[in-house]
Amino acid sequence: MKKFILILSALTFATTLTAQALELKTQNEEYGSSDKKFVGYLSQPKNISKYTPAILIVHNWMGLTDETKKQADRFAQLGYIVFAADIYGKGQNPKDVKGAAELAGKFKKNRKLFRENLIAALEELKKQKNADSNHLAVVGYCFGGTGAIELARTGADVAGVITFHGGLDSPTPADGKNIKGHVLALHGANDPYVAIQDLTAFEDEMKNNKIDFQLIKYGNTVHSFTEKAAGDDNSKGAAYNPTSDMRSFKTAENFLSEVFNKNK
Repeated sequence: MKKFILILSALTFATTLTAQALELKTQNEEYGSSDKKFVGYLSQPKNISKYTPAILIVHNWMGLTDETKKQADRFAQLGYIVFAADIYGKGQNPKDVKGAAELAGKFKKNRKLFRENLIAALEELKKQKNADSNHLAVVGYCFGGTGAIELARTGADVAGVITFHGGLDSPTPADGKNIKGHVLALHGANDPYVAIQDLTAFEDEMKNNKIDFQLIKYGNTVHSFTEKAAGDDNSKGAAYNPTSDMRSFKTAENFLSEVFNKNK
């Protein structure tokens, strides 16, 4: 009962203070083992309750950049403890699109390695003081959206999974049976980088395994619609869309509130 009250207090804190900017405590954080090191990013409100729901953020193909850190801060402003993963490893920072494609391709081809690094990041999130390991979610962008779903397919104990313009394909769709949480996929209806057959396969995977999922498509919206650095030219296939960015974040906010309350 005491823990229930503390969880309820944390969720109330996260809900009632979103209208005003919270003062955040942020830091880069090294984790992993002596032979496999990573440098993630931790963001959380300075004043925080015990048993606070926590979120793992998985970066896009450019790695853990300032863009990802801003997204982590955005979710921390909702009152959550947020840890942004470093999937590529310490010092592995692509300098350009070509380098990003090579690194992202390496992990998309080697899902075992991808999952290992995702699990390592999730374990680091669980270690954070005041983080409630019974109220966890994973959020991913583009390449990270693939990672968010891939982590869930391992059977990880996450209450919610959110992908923003993520790749939803899976070489092992049978692993969908391992997903324990609710799934929210936020997708640009005009995204040329996600094949229609992959969307269909994703829906089939969710339906066949009776997963509580939502697939929301935003009209006149292409890939990378949450990223200002993508510019505003839809003809390039990737572009920022302020309306879809706002709508999708609000949907994610409501989704997190719902799944964390369900999982008390």
